[in-house]
Amino acid sequence: MSFTRFLFSIVYASRRLFIQVEVINDFMEKTTQKIQDYLFTEDTWIQLGIISIKIIVILLLMTVVVRVGKRVIKKMFFVRQKSPLGYSERRQNTLEKLLQNILANVVYFTAIIAILSTFGIKVVGLLAGAGIVGLAVGFGAQSLVKDIITGFFIIFEDQFAVGDQVQIGTANGIVQEIGLRTTKVKSYTGELHIIPNGSITNVINYSIFNSLALIDFSVASETDLLALEKNIQEFLKVLPSKYEDLVKPPSFLGVQSFSATEIVVRITAETIPTKQAGVARKVRRDLREFLEHKGIQIS
Repeated sequence: MSFTRFLFSIVYASRRLFIQVEVINDFMEKTTQKIQDYLFTEDTWIQLGIISIKIIVILLLMTVVVRVGKRVIKKMFFVRQKSPLGYSERRQNTLEKLLQNILANVVYFTAIIAILSTFGIKVVGLLAGAGIVGLAVGFGAQSLVKDIITGFFIIFEDQFAVGDQVQIGTANGIVQEIGLRTTKVKSYTGELHIIPNGSITNVINYSIFNSLALIDFSVASETDLLALEKNIQEFLKVLPSKYEDLVKPPSFLGVQSFSATEIVVRITAETIPTKQAGVARKVRRDLREFLEHKGIQIS
């Protein structure tokens, strides 16, 4: 009796399996036939060709608009720099890059919407759904909002600009880019620091005001200081014609410190922003040659 029941269950399971296989095969055949009917009709290929042409036209227009728009923005700021109003070049460069990035992002977004529309996707409903999702996500993206708001204040308050030498936290270098979300600073050894704008609290900008080079050198303690000062003044007078980074002739401050064996003398040189290190090196080199020529020993 149990064996008969076992055989009956096997036959029943096999029959159900056979029916399911038949249903799947029938579904696959109908689906394949529908795909073939859709793909191998003239109307389908005409429709696909029209969609492809529309997408190509959209991509070409997107590329042209971005390139032409960036050139127009660049030309606009170039003309503005030539005006007699004296706009800051560093601020102009920052705003130029920012506007170019905003233009590119807006055009790319518009192109994506247009391409989706060519496929018959209802963009209005998609945007409405995205808005609701964006509202929900926004509560968890407060740091992003903080970065964007801080980026606006950095740019429009002109705290620093592209090309400025700055120190932000531990990052010291030249500002490469100021975006709405991050600021990029390239150090002198090549590292690129990408800093979220919301984390920027203290900034040291070395590029706004003129810099001051401090040049100390030592001479023997028996050196005649009056003769030394006269020679140094003679040397300093010709430096502005040699170094274009100097704002005015350097100043001889006099004795900085002394000991039993040497006297330390200081010279200061005002330079255009961030050029003090290079000017100091050149002055030290030429000063050594000058003093040796005058017979003054440097210790």
